[in-house]
Amino acid sequence: MESTASTTNTQLVDSLIQVILSLSSNEQALLLDKLLGEIPYPPTTEMMHLADKGGSFEFWQDEPELYTLDDGEPVLQLEALV
Repeated sequence: MESTASTTNTQLVDSLIQVILSLSSNEQALLLDKLLGEIPYPPTTEMMHLADKGGSFEFWQDEPELYTLDDGEPVLQLEALV
């Protein structure tokens, strides 16, 4: 029974693709906006956690410290600019 549902779903997807490709570019853009427009983006803190735990930046642990607190001029905090 699962193979029948899979075949039916494949046919449905193929039909939907044909319909989408037959739309004008404006209609395709509207459809894309409707499909993706309300997907919430993860908060910055979650993205930072993923970057930290993902391992992509582990090579930095072996890098020497290039800058210290004594280098250059202090950076103004955002509150000071407002």
